[in-house]
Amino acid sequence: GHTAPVRGLMWNPEIPYLLISGSWDYTIRVWDTRDGTCLDTVYDHGADVYGLTCHPSRPFTMASCSRDSTVRLWSLTPLINPLQINILADKGWDEIIGNTDRAVESGAPPLLCGKVSRDIKQEVEKLTGNPRGKKLRWFSECFSPPGGSKNLWDLVAVIKGQDDSLLPQNYCKGIMHIKHLIRFRTVSEAQELTTVKMSKFGGGIGAPSKEERLKEAAEIHLRLGQIQRYCELMVELGEWDKALSVAPGVSMKYWRKLMQRRADQLIQEENDDVIPYCIAIGDVKKLVSFFTSRGQLKEALLVAQAACEGNIQMSPLSTTSGSSNSGGNNTDDYNELLHKVSKELAEWYFQDGHAVLAACCHLAVENIELAMANLIRGNELELAVSVGTVLGESAAQATHYALELLARKCMTYVCPTMSLLSQSFILLLCGNFIISLHLKELFEHYSNSLAKIFVFQCNLPDVEECMRLAETIQADGDVFETIKYYLLSTEPEKALPIGIQYVKEQLCGSDWTLDSVCPYLDLLSYIRTERLVLHKCSELRNELLILCGYIGALLAIRRQYNSIVPALYEYTSQLLKRREVSVPLKIEQLSEELDAWRACTQLNKPTDELPCTPPSESQRTVYSVLVSRIQEEPLKGLVGPDYVTGSNLPSHSAVHISCLTGLRIQVWFQ
Repeated sequence: GHTAPVRGLMWNPEIPYLLISGSWDYTIRVWDTRDGTCLDTVYDHGADVYGLTCHPSRPFTMASCSRDSTVRLWSLTPLINPLQINILADKGWDEIIGNTDRAVESGAPPLLCGKVSRDIKQEVEKLTGNPRGKKLRWFSECFSPPGGSKNLWDLVAVIKGQDDSLLPQNYCKGIMHIKHLIRFRTVSEAQELTTVKMSKFGGGIGAPSKEERLKEAAEIHLRLGQIQRYCELMVELGEWDKALSVAPGVSMKYWRKLMQRRADQLIQEENDDVIPYCIAIGDVKKLVSFFTSRGQLKEALLVAQAACEGNIQMSPLSTTSGSSNSGGNNTDDYNELLHKVSKELAEWYFQDGHAVLAACCHLAVENIELAMANLIRGNELELAVSVGTVLGESAAQATHYALELLARKCMTYVCPTMSLLSQSFILLLCGNFIISLHLKELFEHYSNSLAKIFVFQCNLPDVEECMRLAETIQADGDVFETIKYYLLSTEPEKALPIGIQYVKEQLCGSDWTLDSVCPYLDLLSYIRTERLVLHKCSELRNELLILCGYIGALLAIRRQYNSIVPALYEYTSQLLKRREVSVPLKIEQLSEELDAWRACTQLNKPTDELPCTPPSESQRTVYSVLVSRIQEEPLKGLVGPDYVTGSNLPSHSAVHISCLTGLRIQVWFQ
């Protein structure tokens, strides 16, 4: 328990046995009052914890304040993960919502008992037709902390064809769908400011005084009708307004050229006055580039969408002859520009730890694949599954992958009695065999009876039937199906020699690819550790580790997890040195590939440091072969470093351990 007086207490309004306490010992503790168990202890605060509270409509979002002068936000949803799984699996209300008497029974699974959940149930029961989409949305908003989830669901509703009149009033304050960006611009404060800037064309440009002789010369040229010479002198004097006001007297082509020169100058000066010039001549790309370079991605997005809707017109006169018929391609160019800016804005949000807002940016331009990828890479798995389920076929592939990752997450649950039986229903959502392997392994870990229930509920053959099917299919030569059924049998280790031999044969060829071997190794990795450590499996186990290490390195290159690529190559090399194995890999080959990857990828990194040594011809050849084997990631958007939601927020910032005593260093505040 606490080692100092307790100053803050909070009962969770939805889970009646969940108590949170804050103490002078700097900690926050979460308790299961049914048996007095401390479920979690948080050490982040650097001084006494005084106050605790939760969000009124999001009961699993909690805030704490402390004498360390900070307010910190917490999510309690990891404590009720089985509930989220039950909702995703569309289980009955009895397994989601209950009364206090049922919820506080010792060992009972978590049940929602508060006002928020009751209100959701009442609203769902009022709906006609299939209410699942609304149910997923409302519970998702209940479980998620404020940070874009409501905005995300609004965009999902727009994509699914919901009437615009049903959108909430504050919709225009968030990330809007592109078809609403211009229509609702007067409601948004940021867009109003941009509109004001664009409306002030031709005003506010100062004219510093210059030498009187040049001014007199310019006046003479003007009187003589030499307007172009007058304009050039005015430009030299910095009198751009005067030059531009008479430039049409030369020609509209000349005026446009002068406007472009002025815009280029203002861009170099990073002056906001460039906006009306670019708008007037219809140079959308230049204006978008200007906003993007300054990090004003929302403004860039607004301009690109305005151009797509035809609100910014290219001047019919062009500085180059023969280009007047290019207007037909402007829409395509602007659409490409719009998607580019939206992607940059999404990446900015994502790297800042706002995966949900990044997904909103992609949904705003109906790029569902990238939206789902951002949710997955941000570890918003439950939200990804919910959104993917509502979006349907367009998000099916990403939803299946999110379910697979969610199944792995289920394997980390501490208490199986609260969650195992509900997890098997995930399979009913997609029928993914990989997920079934995850969960079967988990059930077998606890008891054979749970494994049998799992097999029955998921329509899988029993273990004896799986063994018979594996032997029959092996005779037919279908390696992948053979491995699958051996893994579900009583002797999963029989899949090892079959799968490993197949992978080794593939690697001996010259045209193998990552996708031709990765699924087989993925299946083999589900063999339980207690089987792999058997003496009879020692050689096969070593070969499996080496092959997985090598293929893992290639997968890391594909997904641009660059920091772990050298470690995986080194891991594989060390295993090759220390173990007696027969695999078609050599230490020299691994070294050549790693050196080639380093040499060729460093050319793509802009740096101000010393110039790097260009790769040799042999390194280019090795890298070219490597790229041909790796190929592109089939799921778009799953490339690059991952940034978990909230990773931008400070954590454990005030926790320091003394190297002398091993105890926490106390921080004193006046």
